[in-house]
Amino acid sequence: MAKEFKITSLRLADLEKELNYLKTTREREIAAMIAEARSYGDLSENSEYDAAKNEQAKLYGRIAEIEDILSHAVIIEDENEASGLVGLGCSVTVEDENGKKTTYRITGSQEANPMEFKLSDDSPFGRAIIGKAKGDKFTVNAPSGSYTMKVIDIIREG
Repeated sequence: MAKEFKITSLRLADLEKELNYLKTTREREIAAMIAEARSYGDLSENSEYDAAKNEQAKLYGRIAEIEDILSHAVIIEDENEASGLVGLGCSVTVEDENGKKTTYRITGSQEANPMEFKLSDDSPFGRAIIGKAKGDKFTVNAPSGSYTMKVIDIIREG
């Protein structure tokens, strides 16, 4: 069974837009780079040709990756929305044991970016908080150790 990629409809649109750009504009740009590099002569010692072919390989790899994601995408339909519980696609404000508050967005693995406070539902934090309600305390079993947090607010977006 193929892996499912949980993504929001916004992320789906972004991936479709990127795929279109890569298959049209970027593919033509790289083809032009290869043609120009070929015009320089001997391909065996042509670093511009090698660089262009490497770019082409990266392009086709990214196209294949996006097509795989799109073919196995599961659009997040938040089943917890009506009940007010933490689920995919929501932002949640939590408070740690020291009283520090932080807001995270719970996403599928394809959208996760800890630097932007977007955490995957597959992460230790995501697994611990999914299904919790406002006011609930929960324990995160992270590789660095366990810690307890409290759900302060749940915000539905979109």
